Amino acid sequence: QLPTGLYKKVLVILHDSVLPYMNEPTLMMDFLTVAYGIGGAISLLALNGLFILIHQHNLEYPDFYKKLYSLLDPSIYHVKYRARFFHLTDLFLSSSHLPAYLVAAFIKRLSRLALTAPPESLLMIIPFICNLFRRHPACKVLVHRPGGPGEMSEDPYVMEEEEPSESRALESSLWEIQSLQNHYHPDVAKAAAVLNQSLSEIEDDISGLLELSAYELFDKEVKKKVIDVPLEFEQVRGLFGKKNDIFAEHFSLD
Repeated sequence: QLPTGLYKKVLVILHDSVLPYMNEPTLMMDFLTVAYGIGGAISLLALNGLFILIHQHNLEYPDFYKKLYSLLDPSIYHVKYRARFFHLTDLFLSSSHLPAYLVAAFIKRLSRLALTAPPESLLMIIPFICNLFRRHPACKVLVHRPGGPGEMSEDPYVMEEEEPSESRALESSLWEIQSLQNHYHPDVAKAAAVLNQSLSEIEDDISGLLELSAYELFDKEVKKKVIDVPLEFEQVRGLFGKKNDIFAEHFSLD
């Protein structure tokens, strides 16, 4: 057992400053799997090391995707390590051999959590979800379900279910993204509207969006060129602007 602060310091550097220099990186399997099971930020940071062991040293982790699914909570769009987490999640969900129910569960959970996410996170997660649809066409039923969300009396998706296979995500519809098409931020609404059209086969590059901050969004809006919009208005007459105003007979704006 290590203090939380020490866990974080070790896990931040483990994947690039420790594992590459070990003769037997597999010795870290137990440490990383235990850290991955702790939850919160520690689990997020353990992902880097686990990815190396799974990808390069044939580590088998039966409940890996179940645990990854459980890490998706409202805080995931606000944490300091958001960019690292979504970069690795993108890698873990890149395999075309993953079952459709699993990917659909991730899409649905990310979409549900997006309803309360800040704009800078939404501009990253919507292209992320679109890429998942491109890799796994079987999940497009969430977008093109006959009748759509308008004819569903209730959403069959079970948000509280910890097991992705039991979440009933494939029976649901992606009404959350449809809701985001009315988002107050125009860029978010525009990004969400992409799902109304046929997706291109080329994946969106989300690498530049992973670390997008609220400051950058605000700075971009401030630097936009203001376009003069012609307005049609009724010229003021009299003191209070009314047509048949008694004051207009006695007072003038000249």
